[in-house]
Amino acid sequence: LTSAGTSQLKRQAEVLAEREKLLADAEKEKMRANLLRAVSHDLRTPLTGIIGASSSYLENEDRLTEEEKRELVCHIGEDANWLLNMVENLLSVTRIQGGEANVNKSLESVEEVVSEAVIRLKKRLPDAKIHVQVPDELILIPMDAILIEQVLINLLENAILHSKSSQPISCHVEVEGESIVFHVRDYGIGIPPERIRTIFDGTPYTGNPSPDSSKGMGIGLSICKTIVAAHKGTICAHSCPQGTDFAFSLPQTTESGGSHP
Repeated sequence: LTSAGTSQLKRQAEVLAEREKLLADAEKEKMRANLLRAVSHDLRTPLTGIIGASSSYLENEDRLTEEEKRELVCHIGEDANWLLNMVENLLSVTRIQGGEANVNKSLESVEEVVSEAVIRLKKRLPDAKIHVQVPDELILIPMDAILIEQVLINLLENAILHSKSSQPISCHVEVEGESIVFHVRDYGIGIPPERIRTIFDGTPYTGNPSPDSSKGMGIGLSICKTIVAAHKGTICAHSCPQGTDFAFSLPQTTESGGSHP
């Protein structure tokens, strides 16, 4: 009886393990499909803009004023920078080993990671107004610093470009139990509830008439979700009375259970 019971428990454990593997594979496949859809959508928009602006310049060069020429070249430059940003995002994903939910982590200072992300973003958007607040004590947690910086850059850039915030963007960090939570909060027009539910899926949103909606929150936020999930963390967005709060949490402990100061 004992042997039969042990065999049955072993079979049940094998079935559960296989089911969990299938679910994990399905989730990875869904994430891969969403990223591909987001990439194809977000690449098409700036490429179309570059082709259109360059064609207008070449076909109407003699009739364009210097101001109009400069405007077309500025549009080309903006779209080219947008493409460069997307390439940086895609390179970030390649750091997640072999498509597995696993990254090379080391103890990193939360304050330094936030500071570096803001510095990198300000090089691209020098006029951006960002208010940063981190805990006074030194907090070290296991992470891939480059990937987490990319998450913060994506969230901050989305807030600056799309929210039409009436106040500086807020970036603050707080300790919640065994997790460190990073918040990026804007005070802008907000996001429709139906968009909030799918905002990290990489699905292009067609319900927003804003001209900025074409440059999007698709690939950037989808990659944020991929990176945070690879760190065993969670990410979400909440509507506020004014604007939106994006938050992601990272565990303070290693996978083996060891804690860090």
